[in-house]
Amino acid sequence: MKYAGMPCGMWLLFAGAFRRSLVSAFGVDRTRTGEITRKSKRKYRELIARLPEFEKGDRFKMNIVSGAMFAAFMLNLDLEPTLDQATVFYRDGMATGVMRLFCRLSGRQKFTPKDIAGMRTAEALRAADRNPYSWNMELREYPDGSGYEARFTACGICRLLREQGLWAYVPAMCRLDYTMSELGGASRFVRQHTLAEGGPYCDCGYKRRT
Repeated sequence: MKYAGMPCGMWLLFAGAFRRSLVSAFGVDRTRTGEITRKSKRKYRELIARLPEFEKGDRFKMNIVSGAMFAAFMLNLDLEPTLDQATVFYRDGMATGVMRLFCRLSGRQKFTPKDIAGMRTAEALRAADRNPYSWNMELREYPDGSGYEARFTACGICRLLREQGLWAYVPAMCRLDYTMSELGGASRFVRQHTLAEGGPYCDCGYKRRT
């Protein structure tokens, strides 16, 4: 994958928040955050270069790019954080003002015909059949009309973090789904299984707020 474009833009938008989160989540001394961030950027570019280009229309490219950023920082820590610390680190790194705005705008489209059509397109693409760093999903609308579930049977984040020796921290990224749903304001996120925790699939359920 080329660094120019989305990966470069993602770094510019989120690296500052990840740098600050080194302090709030891990207690890293502020004098060291610049050095860690510089090393992480080099690792991030290295990880991006190893990834294949995503197909046009693959809506999950942003997910793998954010995963590469998370991995790059985690690999440059001189400590072994707990899962809870890693969860806070990723949440605070991603929940910037730009992301909050993105979630609110996405929330306005939640459950609309356009939203459902986009999910159906992602379901039909089955991009992970050709790209192991993408996702395969099935859309299951709830019979009572209360929302839908996106059920994932292949996960690019799982592949990337396992390769980097960070498998134990995949749930830290999974938990951002709750935060993004809350920020969107239109849905309540529900989940029973994740691939990262040994489940048969990842179920991402979105219930209409009443």
